[in-house]
Parts: sequence; structure tokens; C-alpha cells
Amino acid sequence: MEFLTTVRWSPYAVGVGIGILSWFTFLISRKPLACSTSFARASGMIAKLFSGKKVDLQPYYQKIGLGVDWQWMLVVGVIFGSLISALLSGDFRWQWVPSLWSAAFGANTLLRVIVALAGGICIGFGARWAGGCTSGHGISGTLQLAVSSWISAICFFIGGILTAHIIFTLIG
Repeated sequence: MEFLTTVRWSPYAVGVGIGILSWFTFLISRKPLACSTSFARASGMIAKLFSGKKVDLQPYYQKIGLGVDWQWMLVVGVIFGSLISALLSGDFRWQWVPSLWSAAFGANTLLRVIVALAGGICIGFGARWAGGCTSGHGISGTLQLAVSSWISAICFFIGGILTAHIIFTLIG
């Protein structure tokens, strides 16, 4: 169990673990491993607190359904699992500005938060527009040999590489 206390795990072992988790997800729930719809459901549940039953009449929320389901609990598990992993490895620390960002752009917390928020909005919009996120398309879709998911996964990598190049080479 010593591997639980290491800061970085083998990407091969993690890949095998995610693959096995995907198999069990299909076997048990007959649904793909994904999480972006959980954020849309959470936004609907929050909106429902303020708008009441009006939210139930919106076609989008009728389509995805509101409520806590296994995907929603998967997101909660990822958050708590990450925290437990960071605590066990001794790598946990509060950090508003990562060192790589700080080296390239300075330690301005407000700039980092604004860029992170903008990136999160873009990712959320893209995930809803594409009908799934990186885990939905990149893991579950490619596992099912879906051509659309393979195209999405290739575009994720190309977009990520180009964005990192722009941010850390051209701007920073």
C-alpha cells in the first residue's frame, strides 16, 4: 500500500485503473463513465433553490433531469479522493497561484482566478456543446470505438498543446 503515499502515480497504472473502472461502469450501470452533466445538474439544482419550480419547466433540465445520481457522486468522489491522495502523499497545500503560472505571469492572484474562471466557462460550454467532456468522449467514447469520440479526443490533445504553447511560450 506504499503507492498510496507517492506524489505521482504511474500513468500506466492509472490508465489501467480507469479502464477497469470504465468496464465496471458499463457492466453495472450500462452507462459510460462521464461527469460534465453533473455540473449542469448542479447548476439546475442551484437555480431551483432561487427560482423554484420554474426550473423544472426548462427543456434542457427536463432532458438531463435534476437530482443527485451516480455521476454526481462520482464528481464528489473525485474531489474527496484527490484531497485524500494529497493528504496521504504529504503534497497538500493551499495554493492560489501554481509555481509554473507564477514563473510565467507573476504571482497576481486576481489574474490567475480570472483566467481559471474564464477557462472553466469555456470548458463547460465546450463540454455541453460537444455532448460530453474529456472523460465522456476521451475515455468512455474511445473505449466504445465511437468515431466522434476519437475525433474529440484528438482535438482535446491538439487544443491543449496549442493552448499551452500560446500561454507559456508566446504570452509568457
